[in-house]
Amino acid sequence: MNNHQGALQHSGVNEAEVSKLFRNTYSLLAITLAFSGLVAFISMSLNLPRPGIILMLAGFYGLLFLTTKLRNSGWGLVSTFAFTGFLGYTLGPVLNMYLGLPNGGALVAMALGMTAVVFFSLSAYAIITRKDFSFLSGFIMAGFVVLLCAVVASMFLQISGLSLAISAGFVLFSSAVILYQTSSIIHGGEENYIMATITLFVSIYNLFLSLLHLLGIFNQD
Repeated sequence: MNNHQGALQHSGVNEAEVSKLFRNTYSLLAITLAFSGLVAFISMSLNLPRPGIILMLAGFYGLLFLTTKLRNSGWGLVSTFAFTGFLGYTLGPVLNMYLGLPNGGALVAMALGMTAVVFFSLSAYAIITRKDFSFLSGFIMAGFVVLLCAVVASMFLQISGLSLAISAGFVLFSSAVILYQTSSIIHGGEENYIMATITLFVSIYNLFLSLLHLLGIFNQD
């Protein structure tokens, strides 16, 4: 009897911890998305140039590494905003390019709406069904390697349809990461809300850019 009560109490603590992790993660995610959007707007307003590949990689992986190292301290929040703000800056020139098209505003709005629908639908599915999507880890790792090789190849090779395939691949990859990360929070695979936030943020960022690119291609822009 005592063992049963202890198990219930332990389960209650776990549920409370999961609920707290969800609140912290999605609160920070909402704030960083708003902050990144503000930085993107400033970047667009100032018509800042698109960063080169070296700056992009250095900023992305450098700030990602810093955030990972500081994830258990208050400085982890500072590096999180630096990381998401940097991605917002890189988004500004891209949005300016699409908004310069005849139907650019509609494309951006459609990509944004589709991103929101995909993210909330996948998150809700993982939360409601409480399925364990840890089996996607192998697919995610393989997908990362394949997409990385494809992106590098696209820099040197002019292959028809490669850009389309990369964008479609990133849509599938980002969707899988959203399911995996949400499930990981539920089942105790992820216990740090900063890392959970960063993972979901990058997935949303890649999903939005990929959908925007696909819509541009389908509209022959």
